[in-house]
Amino acid sequence: MESNDRIKVLLADDHIIVREGTREMLERQPDIQVVAEANDGVDAVELARVYRPDVIVMDIAMPNMNGIEATREIKKILPTTAVLILTAYDSDQYIMALIEAGAAGYMLKNVRGNQLIDAIRAVHSGESILQPSTTRRVIDQLNKNNPPASEATEAETDSMSHALTEREMEVLKLAAKGVSNRDIASQLFLSSRTVQTHLSNIFKKLNVASRTEAILYGLKRGWFYMEELP
Repeated sequence: MESNDRIKVLLADDHIIVREGTREMLERQPDIQVVAEANDGVDAVELARVYRPDVIVMDIAMPNMNGIEATREIKKILPTTAVLILTAYDSDQYIMALIEAGAAGYMLKNVRGNQLIDAIRAVHSGESILQPSTTRRVIDQLNKNNPPASEATEAETDSMSHALTEREMEVLKLAAKGVSNRDIASQLFLSSRTVQTHLSNIFKKLNVASRTEAILYGLKRGWFYMEELP
């Protein structure tokens, strides 16, 4: 496989042995290339700016700048880069903060190697690595915490909502319900490839990298509300 076709990954973790082990495992995959390693959040932001990776595997607890702040800064400069959190911390508080910062997924460090590899491929294709029930609970909480948009913002985002086709909005609303790509395809009588194409178009139009980010975008702008989604 050509290097240009491989998923470019940046590893950000202050434990060298964790980075080395993860890098060795990932580089055995023909479709993945580790382009850089960061030992803290500040390095992660700078290396992301330089190497423009497709996926960043990020720890939360790092010196100088934690993974939440680093994710927020990276998404400002590289909105279409997917950030996958790999951490020892398991709490809704962290998950909510990371989703709001723009992370596409959240995994614990006790996962198996093949699960991490699958997750990297998944977030690269726009999937969100969270249980649907967790995604819905966290997004619902984030939605409650967000104030209504200003009139100027409403006008601007109403224009953006019209940029989505009717079918794309249907796909986004089903994604907000936690429906998988396969089940979206079944419900809308489409192929899975067509659903993925619709999601890719949504991500490009909204300048985001994952389902969860796209859902949050729609929720914050009042395109739909969680209580409306059965």
